[in-house]
Amino acid sequence: MAYSKNVDLLEPIDLAEHLDKIELYLGQVCAIAGISKMQLDYWTNKAQIPTKGKKQRIYDMDAVETVMLIKQAKDKGLNLGAAIDAARRFRELKTAAALD
Repeated sequence: MAYSKNVDLLEPIDLAEHLDKIELYLGQVCAIAGISKMQLDYWTNKAQIPTKGKKQRIYDMDAVETVMLIKQAKDKGLNLGAAIDAARRFRELKTAAALD
C-alpha cells in the first residue's frame, strides 16, 4: 500500500476535453448508434459525413455526433432526408450558440 499516499497528487480528469482526439472505426460507430454497417455506409454517403481512412472508414467525434443525431431523428419518425436536415440544423445552431 505504498502507493496510497500518492493518490493525493492526482486530480480529476475531464474526459470531455479529450474527446476530439478519439476516432472510431465503422463497426464501433455502429455499435454505439445501434445501426447496421449497411445503414451507416448509406447514411455516410447520403449525409456526406466526412471520414478518414482508405481501407476502412474512420469517424471522428463530430461525425459520430452527426450519426447519433440522425439516428435520434429517425427514431422520432423522420425519414432519412429530414433526419439529415435536422441533424445539420441542430449542429449549426449548436455551433452558433457556442460562438455567442
